[in-house]
Amino acid sequence: MALRIDHTVTSGTFSLDGQTFDVDNNAWVVGDEHECVVIDAPHDAAAIRELVGDRRVLAVLCTHAHDDHVRTAPELADAVGAPILLHPDDRVLWDLTHPDRAPDRDLADGQIIEVGGAQLRVLHTPGHAPGAVCVHVPELGVVFTGDTLFAGGPGATGRSFSDFDVIVASIRDRLLPLPEDTEVRPGHGESTTIGAVRGQFDEWVARGY
Repeated sequence: MALRIDHTVTSGTFSLDGQTFDVDNNAWVVGDEHECVVIDAPHDAAAIRELVGDRRVLAVLCTHAHDDHVRTAPELADAVGAPILLHPDDRVLWDLTHPDRAPDRDLADGQIIEVGGAQLRVLHTPGHAPGAVCVHVPELGVVFTGDTLFAGGPGATGRSFSDFDVIVASIRDRLLPLPEDTEVRPGHGESTTIGAVRGQFDEWVARGY
């Protein structure tokens, strides 16, 4: 069976620096009819398990460790018998939400995760968070960007552990070189393309946020 992307939107909150916001998060499942990888585990583990069905889950892959992206990661991982993967630079954020449960394995820049005969390539893209990653799937022409890149611009950098200049460099150096028809599937909101981002990038940099 061909590789496919399944998607759901779950609602909850995001908390950091003493503030809490209501948010809607995308959760993505990539795989074939036999196996899959979950990208981010936000507010509702049951909704993600419904997408998974009876497939084997190879990993719960976290694009970064803000609480709205990892809140149900342990619950989901335990339910499906899969390891939680996180870049080690985001452990400081992970521990704010799950101080008593460590991720199972580290993610590294350039790491390849194989699922359904395809290769998911990890790109370390710090800025929104120090251990933020994107996941490029060339076979599908898609990059999952977490909160590094949205249709409206870079991810927010006004909170702890974030940096605007760093996120701009991540987008410029790691994402813009991808083929222009690559679909950008973010952690919140609608999708865009790398080509569209290229056309707006200079405006975003000049805007400064």
